[in-house]
Amino acid sequence: MPFGRRKDLTRKASFGKSPGPRPWRLSAKLLVASTIATVIGFSAICASVMFDMRRGEEELARQTLENLASGIDADISRNIEVYDLSLRNVASNLVMPAIRNVSKEIRHLILFDHAATAKHFGAIQVFDAEGRLTIDAASLDPVAENRSGEEYFQVHRDNPDAGLYMSRPMLHRGAFSIVLSRRITDHDGSFLGVVVGSIRFSYFHGLFARLTLDPGDTITVLRRDRTIIMRTPFDLDIIGKSLAERKNWSADNLKQGSAYAGVGPVDPTPRLYVRSGSTNLFFVVVGKPLSTVLKFWHREVIRIGAIMLVLILFVVGTALFLAREIGRRAEAEERLEELATTDALTGLRNRRKFDHAIDAEWRRAARNNTPVAVLMIDADHFKAYNDRYGHQAGDQVLVGIAICISDSVRRAGDCAARYGGEEFAVLLPGLTAVEAFSIAETIRLKVEHWSEHPDVTTVSIGVASLTPAAPMDWPELIEAADKALYAAKNNGRNQSVLAAVSQLALVA
Repeated sequence: MPFGRRKDLTRKASFGKSPGPRPWRLSAKLLVASTIATVIGFSAICASVMFDMRRGEEELARQTLENLASGIDADISRNIEVYDLSLRNVASNLVMPAIRNVSKEIRHLILFDHAATAKHFGAIQVFDAEGRLTIDAASLDPVAENRSGEEYFQVHRDNPDAGLYMSRPMLHRGAFSIVLSRRITDHDGSFLGVVVGSIRFSYFHGLFARLTLDPGDTITVLRRDRTIIMRTPFDLDIIGKSLAERKNWSADNLKQGSAYAGVGPVDPTPRLYVRSGSTNLFFVVVGKPLSTVLKFWHREVIRIGAIMLVLILFVVGTALFLAREIGRRAEAEERLEELATTDALTGLRNRRKFDHAIDAEWRRAARNNTPVAVLMIDADHFKAYNDRYGHQAGDQVLVGIAICISDSVRRAGDCAARYGGEEFAVLLPGLTAVEAFSIAETIRLKVEHWSEHPDVTTVSIGVASLTPAAPMDWPELIEAADKALYAAKNNGRNQSVLAAVSQLALVA
């Protein structure tokens, strides 16, 4: 067979192949983007709902703690007020002149007949200006004792306007108590002594025992100077300590009637603390661990989060699956389109694709006022060669010609096609007639050198180049190149002929 310098014919397979994996089309990208946006949107809504639930749980706990703190404050205030009435009565009756001349029994009846009595209240005592015990509600003959060194005595002695005074927690008459005292002032304003009573710790223990508290809940009763009077759970080591001495805790953290969430001044457990709005001698702080406050919320977060995670995984997985199927379908459509527009034998574009390409380039050239060139190529003596050597040999010749054409036409906008049978067409946008003629000669010489018998396998080429103008259309360009091709055939074949308006031909 006359193909001494034949190139590898397997190259034809590369003509119809895609240069690499194609990116997803917009539809697949849009699906993934919309899925991500939907997931983010629903996640944001879910997070917002969760934070609203958290704020609701905290607000509900705060209201509950406020009610508890107010109730405890009211109970303690009521008992102190009742006890204070007894202290006031004793202090006012002691300055009456008539009381000095009555017997001890009558004096007790006058001073303590209406005094508040309860198992948690200590007996009322009266100390004179030197701090000596003079009257004791528990005995007509009190044991001698002096309390001039006590804080409550010194406060009333030095400050006539002290009013009702609450002491630090202390051991008083054999029991841990808080001492309540008032100044005894004579008609001329002089200091006559102090009337003293006490409320035992057993009162607070009983009060707190009636409450239903969760583990970790705290109730703290503090004096106005932030001295701890009582706390549950009870810890004797912190009773009587002042929070004002703790550098890591500021009074601004928990102002009157406010709340604070975080670590408190006593232990490291984070709690929600609420302070009562009392303006009395004391205030109450109730604390509940944040883990307890948010227990239900944490459970809901885990439950809803798990559901959302499953839904997100399902939606994302479905979207990725659909995107992959869309990508596969797009690739299949591209392959079908490639097959529909590619010549199966040579790997070049078919006539349908060529017509579409020349129509688009003709319109573009008309807008830009640029030339469009076309080469019409025909194999010489192909029918005789095909009859002599058979169809398979003829097919190899067509493939070899296609390779020569492909090697010569490399620009992105160029379109080489099998136009029909042994005829080929090449679209060369933007080339002048001389430039197109040069490419035609390159193709012709490659085909001539490709075979060891040039008189057997050669091509004739018709070249035409036009700048589109109304009312011209691209079939006129094809017709001009076709006439030039016939001129090349008539002139002896194996040559390129350039079509001209004047119908003159340039023969190579």
